[in-house]
Amino acid sequence: MTLSLEPRLGPPDAGALAAEKREALQPTLRRERPAPTLRAERVAPLPRVRRRRRRTSPLLRRILTLNVLALIIPIVGLLYLDQYRDSLITAELEALKTEGQLFAVALGETGVTAGDLGDEKLMPEAARLTLRRMVEISKNRARLFALDGSLVADSLSLLTPEGQIVIVPLEPPKPQSLFEALLNDIYDWVVELLPSSRRWPLYRENSPDRADIYPEVGRALAGEVGRAVYERTSGSVVLHVAVPVQRYRQVMGALLMSSEGGAIDAAVRSVRFDILKVFGVALAITILLSLYLARTIARPIRRLAEIAERVRRGQGRQIDIPDFTRRRDEIGDLSGALRDMTAALWARMDAIERFAADVAHEIKNPLTSLRSAVETVARLEDPKQQKRLITIILDDVERLNRLISDISDASRLDAELSRAEMGPVDIANMLRALADLHEVTKGDGPPLKIEIASLQSLVVHGIEGRLVQVWRNLISNAASFSPPGGSIRIAAAREGDRVRVSVADDGPGIPVGKLTAIFDRFYSERPAGEKFGTHSGLGLSISRQIVEAHGGHIAAENRTAPDGRILGAVFIVTLPAG
Repeated sequence: MTLSLEPRLGPPDAGALAAEKREALQPTLRRERPAPTLRAERVAPLPRVRRRRRRTSPLLRRILTLNVLALIIPIVGLLYLDQYRDSLITAELEALKTEGQLFAVALGETGVTAGDLGDEKLMPEAARLTLRRMVEISKNRARLFALDGSLVADSLSLLTPEGQIVIVPLEPPKPQSLFEALLNDIYDWVVELLPSSRRWPLYRENSPDRADIYPEVGRALAGEVGRAVYERTSGSVVLHVAVPVQRYRQVMGALLMSSEGGAIDAAVRSVRFDILKVFGVALAITILLSLYLARTIARPIRRLAEIAERVRRGQGRQIDIPDFTRRRDEIGDLSGALRDMTAALWARMDAIERFAADVAHEIKNPLTSLRSAVETVARLEDPKQQKRLITIILDDVERLNRLISDISDASRLDAELSRAEMGPVDIANMLRALADLHEVTKGDGPPLKIEIASLQSLVVHGIEGRLVQVWRNLISNAASFSPPGGSIRIAAAREGDRVRVSVADDGPGIPVGKLTAIFDRFYSERPAGEKFGTHSGLGLSISRQIVEAHGGHIAAENRTAPDGRILGAVFIVTLPAG
């Protein structure tokens, strides 16, 4: 058997290479066992968190609580009405003072008589009659005290042969509707909730009444006007004004005018009712606005959360996140961000799936060839054939090692680009350093000519190490395609707010229709005569990934002569200026 192991020109397909090895090295063809298939391990699904569906939205409760509290706090302050009540009490005391002074003048004229010795004194019967007639008009209680402090007359008591009768005025009953009764009950409940603070002395009915019980009466007997405010256990007030009863500037007694604070309480009650009515209307409006606000905020957020949960649990991509971007607010921004994030997630998953498929395909080819060679080498007895076959095995192992290294670098690239901190990078200095390095290490390779625009800032914001990798990949690619006597030319200049760098060679150019495909992973279009498997086809793909991560763009073109002849290829990289 004659073995044909002559090297082939051009990169043969890995499957064809494996078939050639089997035909050349196996004396007898036998049926190969099928390659073992990788069994995917069953991945346990993510644990599903059972979320109890809430009856009401917590955000709605917070909105209602804050809005209602903001409304209740000033209303509670208004319901105190201390200043308003004090002004009513002051006005009522002034009215009682005026009324008491009028009564005192009348009593001084009609209730005082001259004695046998020319001294003047009060006449109890005349004073009682005058006092009773006067209070019929004012409806206020009046009590007359003598100089010795004894009670002479009281408008609420009558002296009869059977004894003293106390008159208690009663207000006529007012018919109330069911609604008014309900409002009164609500008012009483709200007033009871208000913190109570007793500001005046407690009023008690004294029997018998004497002047020394009331300090204001003592002041009136001294010739001054006395005022006092008392408070009943029910919370209503009792107003006292004591004025001196005089005749020719001689004090004959003291007149104590008393007024129940019913009118004051009614006025305060009326104002409080008005406040509560306004509060009721404002509360209803606040609740409606809170519900509307919660509807426009909490409901879309809950819907986005539910859709996000369905996306997390779902197996397909038919779930569409609602688009609220027309709202032009934060929820619209959140909706747009979630939609973009989901689209980016699916795109990343597709890229990972394609990358895994491409990796499996690229690794399977050398593995198939390697397996065939290993199975064959054991059957050969010719040392020369074994040596040549081992050389092929070593080439396949080297190809696998190079392929795995490039795949590892490509897989780490995304994570490194997201973690690395960018900074200012001077593209001019970087290119000059690479040109110097190329001149030292090029050997028989093509010379590199560099042209950098002067007086222009070529600084970009990026990761220096990764940008160096881009230029080295492009220079290496240009060097591998340059013919003998060719050269590599690099030009860098500033174009507006971007930095443009071009790498040109004198090679055969790029095949028609492949200007974009050459940037795909594992695509390899190598020069004729180059050893198969020397390149993994990831260099340009990694370069594009790095350039796009820096916000730039990379493209490939063919340099052509006026007659249409291809003069070489040029790769153009543009990056935003820093």
